[in-house]
Amino acid sequence: MAEKETKNNPGNTIPKGNKKPAGGVKFGPKFNPIYIYGILLIAFFAIQYFTSGGAPVETSWQEVKNTMLKNGDIDKIVVVNKSQSDIYLKEGSYDKYKSKLNQGFGSPAKTGPHFFFTIGSVDVFEKNLESAQAEFGDNAKVTLTYEIRHDYFSEVLSWLFLPLVLIAVWFWIFRRMSKGGSGGGNIFNVGKSQAKIFDKESRVSTSFKEVAGLAEAKQEIEEIVEFLKNPDRYTKLGGKIPKGALLVGPPGTGKTLLAKAVAGEADVPFFSMSGSDFVEMFVGVGASRVRDLFKQAKEKAPCIVFIDEIDAIGRARGRNPNMGSNDERENTLNQLLTEMDGFDTNSGVIILGATNRADILDRALMRAGRFDRQIHVELPDVIDRKEIFMVHLRPLTLSEDVNVNFLAKQTPGFSGADIANVCNEAALIAARKKKTKVEKQDFLDAVDRIVGGLEKKNKIITADEKAIIAYHEAGHATVSWLLEHAHPLVKVTIVPRGKALGAAWYLPEERQITTREQMLDEVCATLGGRAAETVVFSRISSGAQNDLEKVTKTAYSMICYFGMSDKVGNVSYYDSSGQSDYSFNKPYSEKTAELIDEEIKALIDNAFIRAKDILIKNAAGHKQLAELLLEREVIFTEDMENIFGPRPWGKKKDDENPLKDDDTQPSNLDSEITKI
Repeated sequence: MAEKETKNNPGNTIPKGNKKPAGGVKFGPKFNPIYIYGILLIAFFAIQYFTSGGAPVETSWQEVKNTMLKNGDIDKIVVVNKSQSDIYLKEGSYDKYKSKLNQGFGSPAKTGPHFFFTIGSVDVFEKNLESAQAEFGDNAKVTLTYEIRHDYFSEVLSWLFLPLVLIAVWFWIFRRMSKGGSGGGNIFNVGKSQAKIFDKESRVSTSFKEVAGLAEAKQEIEEIVEFLKNPDRYTKLGGKIPKGALLVGPPGTGKTLLAKAVAGEADVPFFSMSGSDFVEMFVGVGASRVRDLFKQAKEKAPCIVFIDEIDAIGRARGRNPNMGSNDERENTLNQLLTEMDGFDTNSGVIILGATNRADILDRALMRAGRFDRQIHVELPDVIDRKEIFMVHLRPLTLSEDVNVNFLAKQTPGFSGADIANVCNEAALIAARKKKTKVEKQDFLDAVDRIVGGLEKKNKIITADEKAIIAYHEAGHATVSWLLEHAHPLVKVTIVPRGKALGAAWYLPEERQITTREQMLDEVCATLGGRAAETVVFSRISSGAQNDLEKVTKTAYSMICYFGMSDKVGNVSYYDSSGQSDYSFNKPYSEKTAELIDEEIKALIDNAFIRAKDILIKNAAGHKQLAELLLEREVIFTEDMENIFGPRPWGKKKDDENPLKDDDTQPSNLDSEITKI
């Protein structure tokens, strides 16, 4: 019964690293030695309190003289440290003053002292006492004694207070600076490895079944796992276990997820840490942590060491803008190189690294014998996206109209993290609308939300601005629809979304190479909005900023990277290795720079003239489309076909599409938009 309740209660979890106790008994709080000091301190004060009795009550000389001495109630008076007089009452007089004394735990003991008052001078006090005794006679006769008392605790505390404060501040500062390190942030453990260790007691549950797509990358990774599970199969043939594998790919493609799957499948100790965990403000700490990490790994071999974002310490040496004589990051990298090259051939320790900046890594780190393999984890294609959708759709309550093939085909360019976000956003949207199931429209709205931003229907836009936006977006739609190689249009809207006042959604083809004609048509379609403003209003606005930025980058890439200019020639000035990040010189002369500027301007000007010609020839359809946008605010592919007719070059045949389904519903989502 206890086990069943634990499964149903996600919050009823056991801390990592602890075995589950039998019978469902929970672990109590961990013992801390500081508890002992606290108990001893409380006991000390308790003994002081109960042994010394309660504190006497303060009174005055007038009350002592006119009441206590006059009535003969005082047994003796003790002058303490020449500054205070303690009054001891006679045993028979104690009850007379009981109402004036503290009650309960704070009441003075019957033996006294019961009252006290402060004296200014011993001589004056003695004279006052003598005069009172002469006045009241035998009743005022008391025993007068003098004592010197030492409060050793207060005296010692006064000497130790300042040093204790300084020591406490010192420990607090260094704990803050070394927080998160091994040993709970202890300053003496700041050079220890910060890697999280996953072993038999705290295993990772992720498996290769949960990694959708990435067939080639999984094949390479699974071979590494086999190396660890059955090393004899490879070593008996003379093969050597690889020392390292580097996962390279764009953000969100599943590099860290693959590493988690390796940890779950390999059934060996797994050390996980980030490249930034080696970096510290103290000199030499990074190298010390590297040494400690590999020392632990050798002791637990066979095992896997995973360093996420390895570019934090693996950046190529000698290219750091910091010209200081001692670079802590380079020292850490040097130690990492030494440790990786110092392993025995078949020690069973494999290093996994992950980065999306492989071009800036040091060449010594990439050579054979260190990271023997580079596993490229690319953006998923349409088949991989279907598998990823299948994983993230499992926990959702779906409507019957949700088609996985349709979602996969309509999300080109999405990474695994993007797809996970789409599924989560769709569920949130459906819950916001109080639906019982997540419908297809919720997924479409989720992609619109992720790609275009939050819809802002209440944004104040004047009628003139709305007309400019409508004709601008209609210009994009018209030109792209009438160009053969432009991406097919899916949806156009003039509803503000994110920072854009309007947007046009396209469905780009999933192609590996792009021809010059295709890029020219895309540039022309992107300039369709600015061309529409020029043709219709004879003036231009600032709404084309995003278009111009995209066009300029595309034109520069065509001329400088892809060699698509007859005058500049078949040259490329792109440095794919990333080895010249801090170069102060351009790879071409000033004369060539002028030629590049002329070619870029000519390419953009020709595309702009071409866009204007298309809009002038199809002015009636452009106007009808803009008026429809002003009326409905959103138009789809069917509206374009009703105005301009079907595109003459048509769509791809179904047999050329890797995913075939009967879902013919219109799409209104895409991974690429043109903003105004």
